[in-house]
Amino acid sequence: MTSPGPESGLLVEIPQAEPAVGRFRERLDSGARLGVPAHITVLYPFIPPAELDAGVLGQLERLFAAVPRFAFRLDRTSWFGQGVVWLAPSDPGPFRFLTQRVVEAFPAYPPYGGDFEDPTPHLTVGDSPAVDDLRAAEESVRPLLPIIGEVTAVSLITQEIPGGQFSRAAAFPLA
Repeated sequence: MTSPGPESGLLVEIPQAEPAVGRFRERLDSGARLGVPAHITVLYPFIPPAELDAGVLGQLERLFAAVPRFAFRLDRTSWFGQGVVWLAPSDPGPFRFLTQRVVEAFPAYPPYGGDFEDPTPHLTVGDSPAVDDLRAAEESVRPLLPIIGEVTAVSLITQEIPGGQFSRAAAFPLA
């Protein structure tokens, strides 16, 4: 979904994945080219940056502070059609819970603009029409799995101009 102005999003950064997927994301992931780190999306698009005030930030801080930290394990690759290869968490439940909490608090902002009824938590390795490159990336990443870590915070990323680079505007610690 494309908005007329700058966008924002909420995500769980997965720095543990960068050694495995970083070089592929640089070439094959449109988000990486906009400065978005390896991540699993919590909610995108979110409130336009100009509308992110102290009240919204405080609400997000309280919302995420009530959610316990959790471990994750990215243990397999999967595909959306022939154009997106991604890493799957062995238990998507905690990521779905984060999304559910935000949607309940901000119902005007459904995941992916409401384009998908039940969004799948995932870490994009590449989204490209170059299917052969995506397959090669998948084959290179598979032996590096699983990627294991702990989710301790949710990041808010924002753009200053439409289509521009994203940067982290805030991070909200989990309990």
